[in-house]
Amino acid sequence: MTTTTGTETQGPHGYSPQKSEHLKRLRRIEGQIRGLQRMVDEDTYCIDVLTQVSASTKALQSFALALLEEHLRHCVAAAAEQGGAELDAKVAEAGSAISRLLRS
Repeated sequence: MTTTTGTETQGPHGYSPQKSEHLKRLRRIEGQIRGLQRMVDEDTYCIDVLTQVSASTKALQSFALALLEEHLRHCVAAAAEQGGAELDAKVAEAGSAISRLLRS
């Protein structure tokens, strides 16, 4: 069963079948961030820290794009079957998410 609270929907999402892979990926990114903290704590050379920041940023962007693709395939596709206002809302929601990703 899917329930909606404001703009949040509780229930099976497009990423649910890949949840364990996503969590593994996020733990890897978390490790990269801990590595950044360690580098700063150990006074590592600035450029080396920036290189790790870039790698961490790319990893998060890649995760975000995978999640967005799953959202389009699952949530937006389901709304397309319903049509009308539901489809318009999901397309607007996806557009806003893409806009936020581009700004980051």
